[in-house]
Amino acid sequence: MSKNAEALTKVIRDRAGNAPVAVGLVLGSGLGHLADAVDGVAIPYADLPGFPGSAVSGHNPNLVIGDLEGTRVAVFGGRAHYYESGRGDAMRLPLEVLKALGADRLILTNAAGSMRPDIPPGDLMLLSDHINFSGLNPLIGEPTDARFVPMTAAYDAPIRAALSEIADEEGIPLNQGVYAWYSGPSFETPAEIRAIRILGADAVGMSTVPEVILARFLGLRVAAISSITNMAAGLSDESISHEHTKAMAPVGAKKLEKLVRGYLTRD
Repeated sequence: MSKNAEALTKVIRDRAGNAPVAVGLVLGSGLGHLADAVDGVAIPYADLPGFPGSAVSGHNPNLVIGDLEGTRVAVFGGRAHYYESGRGDAMRLPLEVLKALGADRLILTNAAGSMRPDIPPGDLMLLSDHINFSGLNPLIGEPTDARFVPMTAAYDAPIRAALSEIADEEGIPLNQGVYAWYSGPSFETPAEIRAIRILGADAVGMSTVPEVILARFLGLRVAAISSITNMAAGLSDESISHEHTKAMAPVGAKKLEKLVRGYLTRD
């Protein structure tokens, strides 16, 4: 653990208590309302020196520590994206802190564009794998051999099975698929979407993959869920924009909240 992570962990424990965190949650665009449901303490990112906040509208840059459905959680109400700073490792410090707080699992959420007609806007997609279409990696510059992280089973099978079971019980459509990370901030061209589809991707977005790589590097078990906000470029007549993403994200957010709450009740 870095000295920065150690210092921030102490700051957080002084404000939120020493009880260990079990699960970390990273909330994507338009999904921040889940943080409000946590019975605990909200710490603004600005109060955590060196903690990368998010300047993206639709994100709420607070770290919330407390109880949700009887489980001690750490909720990141926004993430730092590669396109904000050009740093692939922008979420390394927060995830180091999450690990230091005791967590062994991380559930990531994002807003994404679909490339499958059977996963339309408003639906959710559980990530089974990913394609790092950007070619970037948050472990570039890591000096130890720990940087050679195996990614064969990046998305934890038992967590995925539990989420799928909860979706069946709640009557929530939950297809599994492959997520492609595109660096952003511009949206993809129709030609890029055709290329990603040929490579085997089912949805595309501008986040998540760096956090998954970092989390596996730190030894965290990972699951990730996309809230589908639009069909990808060239697959429909709708206009793709960040405002559209923010407007559509709440449609899937209610379903996502049921899945997360259901998973935490089984913890």
